[in-house]
Amino acid sequence: MLATLLNPAASSFAEQEDLPTMGLPAQAMTEVAGDGFAYEVEEIGVESPTPTPSETETTDSDSDSSGDSQNNVPRADAPDPGSAQAIARDLLAAKGWGDDEYACLYNLWMRESNWNVYAQNPSSGAYGIPQSLPGSKMASAGSDWQTNPETQIRWGIGYIEGRYGTPCGAWAHSEAVGWY
Repeated sequence: MLATLLNPAASSFAEQEDLPTMGLPAQAMTEVAGDGFAYEVEEIGVESPTPTPSETETTDSDSDSSGDSQNNVPRADAPDPGSAQAIARDLLAAKGWGDDEYACLYNLWMRESNWNVYAQNPSSGAYGIPQSLPGSKMASAGSDWQTNPETQIRWGIGYIEGRYGTPCGAWAHSEAVGWY
């Protein structure tokens, strides 16, 4: 940033002290005044790469349960190849959903089941990675619903899409009320 400090007693820019610009391009000029000093500020722009969810602490989603607001979502690292998370990421990508939606799904199912294909809620009986209630609902996605993570994930994504629109919609609902 370039800042030019003006002598408050001076009537012109003749008595100014310039600070270095570091050779970066200018985007805008503004003038700020206060406490008897005037500063001419030249804001510069520097392009930076777009971070991936694994490089950021939170991910802003583009939707909530109504599809109209931003929610902070904890980051989700890239999944290990062949893992249940990798299956989910591939299935989301096939729907045209990006890493923001994957981060929502990852965190939602970490909270629900820790991505455990055999997870069972002792009080409700909800089962599997997506915590289907009852678990047998997942039979609509395959007869191996009790043991196959891909079957559970396919069912869970379909459930989320039908009820909340997107994984970030389901995450927003879960954040608001404690369940999805």
